[in-house]
Amino acid sequence: MKNLDSFPRVSLGVFPTPIQKLPNISRLLHTNVYVKRDDLTGLGLGGNKTRKLEYLMADAKEHGAKLVFTTGGAQSNHAMLTAAAAARLGMEAILILKKRGVTERVGNRLLEHLMGTEVIFLDTDSYADVYDEMDRIGAERGVPYYKIPCGGSNAIGTLGYVRCAREISEQGIPFDHLICAEGSGGTMAGLALGAKLFLPGTKVHGMMVDTDPFDVITPALMRETAALLEADVRIGTDDFDLRDMCGPGYAVASEEGNAAVRLMAGQEGLFLDPVYTGKAFAGLLDMAEEGAFRETDRVLFLHSGGAGGLFAVGT
Repeated sequence: MKNLDSFPRVSLGVFPTPIQKLPNISRLLHTNVYVKRDDLTGLGLGGNKTRKLEYLMADAKEHGAKLVFTTGGAQSNHAMLTAAAAARLGMEAILILKKRGVTERVGNRLLEHLMGTEVIFLDTDSYADVYDEMDRIGAERGVPYYKIPCGGSNAIGTLGYVRCAREISEQGIPFDHLICAEGSGGTMAGLALGAKLFLPGTKVHGMMVDTDPFDVITPALMRETAALLEADVRIGTDDFDLRDMCGPGYAVASEEGNAAVRLMAGQEGLFLDPVYTGKAFAGLLDMAEEGAFRETDRVLFLHSGGAGGLFAVGT
């Protein structure tokens, strides 16, 4: 297998991020709950996309790009952090966002304004339309450009969360369960593949916050990333668990997600967001209520950031 350190990567974050026990939540749930603080990755307001962007922006530079495009919903954490990464690296970013969600200058839209980022909204549900627009604008600008997919979720971006799994293994606490939000697939796929490689005995659970077919997307991304790594591993749907936590829709707050946000804030002084981590933590609470965890288990929750969305969507 190739060494992860052999792939081009730019330094954008502060790693390793800490793992902290949540004593009050652990007491409430009668198990041992920890949090991996990827909300503290150091770029912008932090979040999981920093790990992916270290590989994606390196690939963009390898291809000679001066301009990067990406996409997502109106309050996309990934889009905002891509703009922040481009600013750090002296590159231009153009965000072509679906006109879905809160488009006013609040939350991540405010942060993009502060960075002077060019944002274009398309009234479409088709990412094919968005990527066609990237090509049109890129040709019009006449400079080398690079397209980053929604969420940074391709094999190159997924390397970031394989690396995260290796980082967790080096932090010295064995975990029975690892739980994260799944919104575009790359974080979950990276953790699931990384668990096979570096965290034997750890079951990875993806809390789906969108309606995409993640039972297909996740193993496909795992296989593509394993191929990049030349890792000889068998990939199957038994390598992870999925749970539907989308509620009323992607980027639409759910009642149980909002309750989970308030519980975490009130018990631990830790702030989740209503689109990703709030719904994912609600899934963890459901699992605890169903008896999925033993008293002796160690459960790790990935805090993947998303603070900007909290100030746009609210609870």
